[in-house]
Amino acid sequence: MNTLALLIGALCVYALGYRYYSAWIAAKVLTLDDRQITPAHKLADGRNYVASPKWVLFGHHFAAIAGAGPLIGPTLAAQFGFVPGFLWIVVGAVLGGCVHDFTVLVASARHQGKSLVDIARTEIGPVAGVVTMLAVLSILLVTVSGLGIVVVNSLSNSPWGVFTIAMIIPIAMVMGVWMFKGSAGKIQVKGPSIFGIALLLVAVFLGHVVAQSSYAHLLTFSNHQITLILMIYGAVATALPVWLLLEPRDYLATYVKLGTISLLILGIFFVHPQLQFPAFTNYVQGGGPIIHGKLFPFLFITIACGSISGFHALISSGTTPKMLDKQTDARFIGYGAMAAESLVAVVALVAACSLNPGDYYAINVSPTIFSNLGLHTVDLNKLSMEVGEHLAGRTGGGVSLAIGMAHIFRGLPGMDTLVGYWYHYAIMFEALFILTTVDAGTRVARYVVQELLGKAYKPFGNPNWIPGVAISTVLVVGSWGYMIYTGSISTIWPLFGAGNQLLATVALAVCTAFLVNSGRAKYIWITVIPMIVVGFTTVCAAVLSITQIFWPLAQKPETALQGTLDASLMTLFLVGVVLVVCSSVHRCWSTLAGAPLPEQSYGAEVARESSNEA
Repeated sequence: MNTLALLIGALCVYALGYRYYSAWIAAKVLTLDDRQITPAHKLADGRNYVASPKWVLFGHHFAAIAGAGPLIGPTLAAQFGFVPGFLWIVVGAVLGGCVHDFTVLVASARHQGKSLVDIARTEIGPVAGVVTMLAVLSILLVTVSGLGIVVVNSLSNSPWGVFTIAMIIPIAMVMGVWMFKGSAGKIQVKGPSIFGIALLLVAVFLGHVVAQSSYAHLLTFSNHQITLILMIYGAVATALPVWLLLEPRDYLATYVKLGTISLLILGIFFVHPQLQFPAFTNYVQGGGPIIHGKLFPFLFITIACGSISGFHALISSGTTPKMLDKQTDARFIGYGAMAAESLVAVVALVAACSLNPGDYYAINVSPTIFSNLGLHTVDLNKLSMEVGEHLAGRTGGGVSLAIGMAHIFRGLPGMDTLVGYWYHYAIMFEALFILTTVDAGTRVARYVVQELLGKAYKPFGNPNWIPGVAISTVLVVGSWGYMIYTGSISTIWPLFGAGNQLLATVALAVCTAFLVNSGRAKYIWITVIPMIVVGFTTVCAAVLSITQIFWPLAQKPETALQGTLDASLMTLFLVGVVLVVCSSVHRCWSTLAGAPLPEQSYGAEVARESSNEA
């Protein structure tokens, strides 16, 4: 099948969803009003609460939510064929993921930029707040580890990739100083943007020079060494002010991400490669070499981003609402950024499915497993020579996606001899996605840990208390770093996928209570329907993951600790989600039955203001 039909169909659905569905939600359900002052102005502190231009904040938000999930999940899900993944990505995003991100962002903005945990506490009750806090923290740590292991597998033994990614950090910091401190009282965008993009392209070119030099061994690291470097980066990045590294790097990354996706779309339009994968493969019934389970329910946790993602709730209720300039910007940033991420997932699926199946499986499984599949590689040896790296057995989806992207780019006029550059550019592109998730996720997890520790020792509750920042950061980075160091993509990705989707279920349950308490009960179907779909499919997948993946690992002496840890975490996720959903249902029922609203809920605050005005 030609790829153009998929791409055009997806673009039409996104355009209709944004133009009509999101506008209806903004006007009728969330009633956005620019006369209400956003937290960025009300609580401006120059560090976390910083009113930002709509496009800059869109860039930060998109870069923060668009981690490895929309790239890697669809790539791995190609095992089932292109139709299941395509339908789940497009329909799931327009009716579920975009609504999820949009409503959480608005709910947080109306709670002064507070976290999902605080929204749960004020809209549902203290028990739901504590359970949500524990669920958010555990799921967040697994999410960062699940995405982090992809960049570890992609950058190991790749001096070209390591050099390019390392150069992004000082480039972004110079941009941050220039953008936010270069002119008193004014944020500069044009100059820093041109500077950042130009130097980033230079870094990609110089990476090849470095990789061919006698200094290449200094930038050649093993998986474990990359893990330790990633931990150091996460610790430093989360401790710096948001304007110095996080926001400018995310803004720069957005140019790279959207620019690359635009080039891929143009490449598909000009090259229109044929899909080499069938609509459905024989592995829909299970037994696949990458994903061992059946299409249902494992597709819904394999594509853990791109359709709907619980991690987005932490960004939509973490950094983004603290920088929202106007309420109406929330539609473009919340709904629009998720639609853009879903498009990324579609392009990733197309790139993966345009590869020859033999080459695809040779990259994504071990040589031993591949030899039992009865398949043969076609272009893999030639591609390995062109990119200068051994490609077989580089599991995790990242390498196969980069090859798929390079395969599309090489079809453009004059690009056939630049496959090596396109491949390493794609690796940098993927790593940028992941690093934004690592530092944003670590920062949010640090806030949650500080809040938890603050209940035992009050100074920890102050996000600017240096000892508290240091201790909580070490705890967070050490936790996800340990999971990456001791795990593999086959054990971490199912845990990440299920945890991520269960967190989306929690966020939708909290938003449902928010809508009911705000007097918008007749519209709760916009959150209830996706909550039921995501919750049901993910609970099924979580239970099967415990019984079919983690528990068998726990029975083997060499993997007993890893299997027991994974099974315990998944069980904790399930218990936490059930408690939060039940609490939300009870709160909604009580509100509709006429019970008093929680004192600190947004609905109660609006009622008090109306009473005072009267």
